Amino acid sequence: MQLLAQVLVNGVLLGGLYALMALGLALVWGVLNIVNLAHGALIMLGAYVGYYLFTLLDVDPFIALPIAMVVLFCVGYLLQAGILNLIARAAMFNTLLITFGIDVVLTQLAQMLFSADYRTINPGYAGANFMLFGITLPWVRVLAFAVALLLTLAMWLFLLHTRLGRGIRATAQNLGAARLYGVSPKRIYALTFGIGAALAGGAGDLYGVVSQINPYIGATLTAKSFAIAIIGGLESPLGVVVGGIFLGIVESLTALYIGPTFVDVASFGILVLVLIFRPNGLLGSTT
Repeated sequence: MQLLAQVLVNGVLLGGLYALMALGLALVWGVLNIVNLAHGALIMLGAYVGYYLFTLLDVDPFIALPIAMVVLFCVGYLLQAGILNLIARAAMFNTLLITFGIDVVLTQLAQMLFSADYRTINPGYAGANFMLFGITLPWVRVLAFAVALLLTLAMWLFLLHTRLGRGIRATAQNLGAARLYGVSPKRIYALTFGIGAALAGGAGDLYGVVSQINPYIGATLTAKSFAIAIIGGLESPLGVVVGGIFLGIVESLTALYIGPTFVDVASFGILVLVLIFRPNGLLGSTT
């Protein structure tokens, strides 16, 4: 029972980070109708920003997080304004091709600049942990989970209570009506993609603390983010959080009872079941 409790807690902590990874993809998908296949590459770039700030300037990864988010916001804004706005509201196949091409370019550039070696952000407290009710909790994972939830909450409040957030929601719900109220779709699209990239950058910085990074991690992270967005639904950030935690628990239980090689099989098996029985996500509407 103690082992099961430990595994469940590990799954929840992992799921919080997964949720932050998927939040940017879900936001872009819901507003721009773009399944961003370069999302994992943006997470990877955020991880390298955090890594080099730590190794070259000795900046703590949790302090580097807002810097990584600002850098990736700029990258995302420029990508949307310079490339993706040219095909805004185009057929899904076209956007998949363009974002896949961006993913390939970013991955190859990262390989040229950073090499394919595995790296990790390893602050002095990386191995520290504490006990709670007999369960071992690594400080790094707890802090990453807390920051991920805070960023998700901040994103939810931003969408609900700010003028820009209301503009983003209006554009997602009814583009024609949003135009009538003076909303500029191109500006909203660029800002939304930038915000999605900033969330990816923050997730990448945290991911580099809890796992190894190299230029080729993007494809796996895109696939997991896609699965979480589907499982949780695109209607609210809460759904993404639930989807991320749910997937984290499923992966942890699979690794314990079946084996770590079956983790991805279980993840995408759950995705298939959700698509069949709850196509709008676990918290989405049933109609």
